[in-house]
Amino acid sequence: MRRTQMRRLGLASVFALFLALFGLAPAANAAEPAELTFTTDTATTVPGGTVNLSMTLTNNRSYDIWFVYQTIDPTWLTTQRPDLKYGFTGCSLTSATGSTPCSGTGPADLGGNYGTTVPPGQSRTVTLTLEIAEDSGCNGDIGFYSYYYAEFSDSANATGGPVYTPETRVLCA
Repeated sequence: MRRTQMRRLGLASVFALFLALFGLAPAANAAEPAELTFTTDTATTVPGGTVNLSMTLTNNRSYDIWFVYQTIDPTWLTTQRPDLKYGFTGCSLTSATGSTPCSGTGPADLGGNYGTTVPPGQSRTVTLTLEIAEDSGCNGDIGFYSYYYAEFSDSANATGGPVYTPETRVLCA
């Protein structure tokens, strides 16, 4: 190896060490400022059945979440089965004070459903009722993915996604 290449390598190593020592390097395990998780109440259903899809937004920052925008769309594999027929028929918000109907317009505008301010360390859970049509096809999986955007009271924001829901298998009876 030539002397100039060794010198460059040495300078790069010293610079990286300087960044690491003084905390200027990116943190490897930084906590998400807002976290979105999904659960379902069942892994399988039949045509005519329902599945509750719960989305929990957790505020991991020390500032309030003031605004959330969230999308939800079927996965590519779900869209490849035109015989699977389903729709969202209900929506409820669960917080520390209890459960209420959603305030937003449902799956097309999920962010508004999380209610008012989400304080630091708290969560809000929105549960959508997914109804499988009586004439739906069988032996297919229904799944969704979501992107979200959150704004905090300190004027910071966070984006996340895609976040995938558990898949629900539609079985033939």
